Amino acid sequence: MGSFISSLIGGVEEGSASAEPSHILTFHSSARWQLHFNSAKESPKLMVIDFAASWCGPCKFMEPAVHAMANKFTEVEFIKIDVDELPDVAQEFGVQAMPTFLLVKKGKEVDRVVGAQKDELERKIEKHKALQAAA
Repeated sequence: MGSFISSLIGGVEEGSASAEPSHILTFHSSARWQLHFNSAKESPKLMVIDFAASWCGPCKFMEPAVHAMANKFTEVEFIKIDVDELPDVAQEFGVQAMPTFLLVKKGKEVDRVVGAQKDELERKIEKHKALQAAA
């Protein structure tokens, strides 16, 4: 519901220009991100936050894999944040390298993957998604 409200008031973009629908939310405003993040703190749903930059080669390498994971793990919320657009959000989470993927539940970091490590990211999503299903 938070993402629905945010999409009505702007600052959130779902997906990309491709014909295939994406399951990744992109935030362009710190205020919109904070609104969404605060509402997600109430949910046990796993959230994967992709901290990236448009100039980052490894980020571009990971993009197709992240889109595939978002389509595969539909019960997981995928978020993309450009560190140049929202440096305060990146700083809040202690992001120092790109790409950095944060796995978050109920507003708390449960895991982190730094770098273009597709297999490790997928393994950690599987692990925390399974813990979510068991809860």
